[in-house]
Amino acid sequence: MSETFLITAEQKGQRLDKVLGALQEEWSRGQIQTFIDEGHLLVNGEKVKKTYKLKENDEIVVNPPEPEPLEILAEDLNLEIVYEDADVLVVNKPKGMVVHPAPGHTTGTLVNGLMHQVTDLSGINGVMRPGIVHRIDKDTSGLLMVAKNDLAHESLVQQLVDKSVTRRYIALVHGHIPHDKGTIDAPIGRDKKDRQKMGVVDEGKHAVTHFQVIGRFGVDYTLVQCRLETGRTHQIRVHMNYIGYPLVGDPKYGPKKTMDIGGQALHAGVLGFVHPRTNEYLEFEAPMPQEFDALLNELKSSYDKK
Repeated sequence: MSETFLITAEQKGQRLDKVLGALQEEWSRGQIQTFIDEGHLLVNGEKVKKTYKLKENDEIVVNPPEPEPLEILAEDLNLEIVYEDADVLVVNKPKGMVVHPAPGHTTGTLVNGLMHQVTDLSGINGVMRPGIVHRIDKDTSGLLMVAKNDLAHESLVQQLVDKSVTRRYIALVHGHIPHDKGTIDAPIGRDKKDRQKMGVVDEGKHAVTHFQVIGRFGVDYTLVQCRLETGRTHQIRVHMNYIGYPLVGDPKYGPKKTMDIGGQALHAGVLGFVHPRTNEYLEFEAPMPQEFDALLNELKSSYDKK
């Protein structure tokens, strides 16, 4: 479906790809440049260069190409299913695993593994994301709820909208947080300087994270439990960085000098929701992955000696 944008006086003189990326957050700068190269994007009915500087009243028309149909294969990934019944299941996703396939990444995902181990998954999200109600980042480990039919899917999504789902994470952050608990209420949207990142921006979506300190390692590191009230992309990573305590190992939001542990030290340890059919509240807990636990033991041993 084509989309049309009309350039205002405030936007004139700026690069086409930069302005369009701000107008349509679903498209990355790279995607927009591909649209330009392949003729899917026209300015006043004509092809332009990626470096084109906009003029007032320019009309941009974008006809994104239809996504190529993908065949999602079932794979034996030996997923740890913590709970399963006829309507829902809870899975403990390992660190390093993407939740669902996308163009260019069609194997080794949680969905590939679910299709091997589970006979029924809801179809509301289409063939790319069967059963997927919510996501956690590739390098975040922990619990996810999955819908096995459309009734369950709609119920779980509504619980997320109503903010009634319990989601508690364990995170190791840089720095010494002096207070024992706090709440971060700051809107999250696409970072204006880097379209590949999220950030706290005035026009972003409402986002609230509650945190409580559960351990300190000198003045260098703090272990916190974070409870999500909302579920924005990279929410904990963005919020903790925003208040000056970025996650250890985070390649996107952490400091340049951080531990090389293959991604952020973040684990979705507790998940609770009301069962879509029985209305019973269910809550599950997954222990920290072995490598996260080993890291904490190493820090504790190191700082106990100081």
